[in-house]
Amino acid sequence: MSGDGPAEGPAGLGDAARPGSGEFTATVIVNAPASKVFAAFLNWEKQSEWIPFTRVRVVEGDGGEGSVVEAVTTLGPAVIRDELRVVKVNAPYEVRVVHCGKVLRGPGSMRCTAMSGDRTQVVLHEWFHLPAGAVGKIAWPVLWPGSKLGFTGTLKKFGRLVEQGRLP
Repeated sequence: MSGDGPAEGPAGLGDAARPGSGEFTATVIVNAPASKVFAAFLNWEKQSEWIPFTRVRVVEGDGGEGSVVEAVTTLGPAVIRDELRVVKVNAPYEVRVVHCGKVLRGPGSMRCTAMSGDRTQVVLHEWFHLPAGAVGKIAWPVLWPGSKLGFTGTLKKFGRLVEQGRLP
């Protein structure tokens, strides 16, 4: 990720802009043109329709570069607030963000690659900083498969909604 300098990273986000050791990738093929898939992904509030138990909203800006987006996931008594800054938008190919909240921290990207037949490959890649020091590093291999599985399923739901014309 390009930035303002090695210590601060993009937009003064400090260590949150540097990749963490908790890395995962999710991929899906969507039967729709890249421009439509990209527009659907950048419709931040509509992400609430395909990310389970999560409310997404733009809290600063217009949803483009420099904007701050908040995603609040509630499952029973547990609440996780994910704050992210949009650091790059290269429509209709890529959006880069930095998760900069207290718990979820690290860069992420979503890339759309046009394929033949008006299909699009979507690749989501995240590099989270693991909480709890050494304990987090030990727990990550156990938690990661569930995170990747859940994220891939969520991305598949996104693809279905785009294909059905329910997004953007």
